[in-house]
Amino acid sequence: MAKAAGDDTVHDEDRYRLLVNAITDYAIYMLDPEGRVVSWNAGAERFKGYTPAEIVGQHFSRFYTAEDQAADAPARALAQAATEGRFEMEGWRVRKDGGRFWAHVVIDPIRSPEGELIGFAKITRDLTERKLAAEALRKSEEEFRLLVEGVVDYAIYMLDPEGRVTTWNLGAQRIKGYRPEEIIGGHFSTFYTEADRAAGAPALALAIAAREGRFETEALRVRKGGASFHAHVVIDAIRNDDGALLGFAKVTRDVTERVVARQALEEAREALFQSQKIEAIGQLTGGIAHDFNNLLMAVLGSLELVRKRLDYDPRITPLIDNAIQGAERGAVLTQRMLSFARKQELTFVAVDVPMLVRGMSEFIERTIGPNVEVSLRFPTGLPRVHTDPYQLEAALLNLVVNARDAMPRGGTITITAEPETRADFAAAVPGEAAFVRISVQDTGEGMDEETLKRATEPFFTTKGAGKGTGLGLSMVHGLAEQSGGRFGLISREGEGVTAHIWLPAAGAEAAANVASDAPARTPGRRGLRILVVDDDRLVLTNTVAMLEDLGHSVIAAESAKEGLEAARRDLDIDLVITDEVMPKMSGSQMAGRILESRPGLPIGMVTGYADLADQGRRLSLGLPRLGKPFTQEALASFVDQLMLAEAEPA
Repeated sequence: MAKAAGDDTVHDEDRYRLLVNAITDYAIYMLDPEGRVVSWNAGAERFKGYTPAEIVGQHFSRFYTAEDQAADAPARALAQAATEGRFEMEGWRVRKDGGRFWAHVVIDPIRSPEGELIGFAKITRDLTERKLAAEALRKSEEEFRLLVEGVVDYAIYMLDPEGRVTTWNLGAQRIKGYRPEEIIGGHFSTFYTEADRAAGAPALALAIAAREGRFETEALRVRKGGASFHAHVVIDAIRNDDGALLGFAKVTRDVTERVVARQALEEAREALFQSQKIEAIGQLTGGIAHDFNNLLMAVLGSLELVRKRLDYDPRITPLIDNAIQGAERGAVLTQRMLSFARKQELTFVAVDVPMLVRGMSEFIERTIGPNVEVSLRFPTGLPRVHTDPYQLEAALLNLVVNARDAMPRGGTITITAEPETRADFAAAVPGEAAFVRISVQDTGEGMDEETLKRATEPFFTTKGAGKGTGLGLSMVHGLAEQSGGRFGLISREGEGVTAHIWLPAAGAEAAANVASDAPARTPGRRGLRILVVDDDRLVLTNTVAMLEDLGHSVIAAESAKEGLEAARRDLDIDLVITDEVMPKMSGSQMAGRILESRPGLPIGMVTGYADLADQGRRLSLGLPRLGKPFTQEALASFVDQLMLAEAEPA
């Protein structure tokens, strides 16, 4: 038997009602046109806490918060649904127990076939968990944003895939100098140097970050205004869940101080290494110069005796003279080497600088030639300086020759001196000049920065091969240091060079011992019995020959031990001449032991090598010194000096 159509409709309505009532994840219920609840499903009961008996017939506004009720939100929701055909929103709603939940609400109007409003269908979904998660995420993002924006030691900002700035924190503003409104939207290549931009460095950095996920480097970057700084840069690629590139996160730190400190440390290490290297070279140079000095002593002395004993022969005598001049030049070189190594024993006296320079001015003019003019400027009342006059002459001559060589087309050399207090050298006496600064200035080509740094290095020279030893300025530096002063150079390319030597002003005691240019008186004493001690057989043979040629009787000893034995055995010895630097026992040590048994016996030292311990011992014994290499005339004068001082206290 066939069913009537009305029966099918009833059955469909029942099925829909059963379906709606079974849904628990959504509150689905009906409202009449005034907003009163007319149906209530299981989901509504679960969300809102009301049973159908408690809520059907009640106005739906009770689900709204007090604030929304006061703002007439329920009525406006129904009005919008009625006029626009739909109302949808998210907001807080209230359960039966007063608790709140975040709801997604849809209200649809229900109309009769004739279009008459007969009520509303209302669907509510509880999205509290999603809302809380979103709120937590928002709060976390806000906190992170505040954290990033608050960081001032790092520039942290975002770039879009093309490299345009999209965010800007306080650190970026502090480090790079741009305010957000000045840089957001601009390209990050603004921060690169012109050279880096021309080389395509910004695009390369983004390409590496996009390909490998990260780019990191240290390089120069540019602040607003053009000033550069050393930066440590990290660029990370940012991608979505599908792997699409969204942009880049860029972190920049100003590491200028660290880089400068690292460079300073490296320079200090290099300076220490250079100092150690120079010290090692100095030790080696001093030893070589000492041995070479002894060789020159033998060569010069022997040549001098040969020339003295041979009649003039135009074929031989000039060759001997030439050999003597070559040996003398070698002696000058050894003096420079010993001065550089600070093994050249200086004779400190009070030196009148203007008098010394004027005394050598004629020699200077002959040395530098006609194309260079020499100007001397000295103030009146300039204090004397405490140094070795002969070494000071050599130092000034070195500086003058260097100045001449820097002016191949001629120019002017100005030598000046003036008193100066240098508290960084030594404690200055109030009202007195602690130092005298001697300056040699030229109008030559000057030096670049790199050459100026290396100018005083041993063996460094800008002259051609065979035209310079590279020891001249080192020798000047050594003299200044040994005298208790300083040496310095000032120069720029095209502005010439000014060399300064600071020497300590002579005190009252030193002033009493004034350098004199008067030649020493040589009575030419003969017939003495002399003990000569030297561990170098060449030097010993040469010295013995010189003394015998002067008419003396000589006892030779090749070691300090032999010298002691000879002095004890032969009581007729009139004086002793000994080398200082000898193995096992130095000359001054031997002299001290001889004087214990024979006080008053004249003893003189011959040496070109200054060892601080032996030098102090020699000075404490009051032993005169003759520097190597020496001529026969100087040796004769030294013998006379020793004998004249025999009766005088040390």
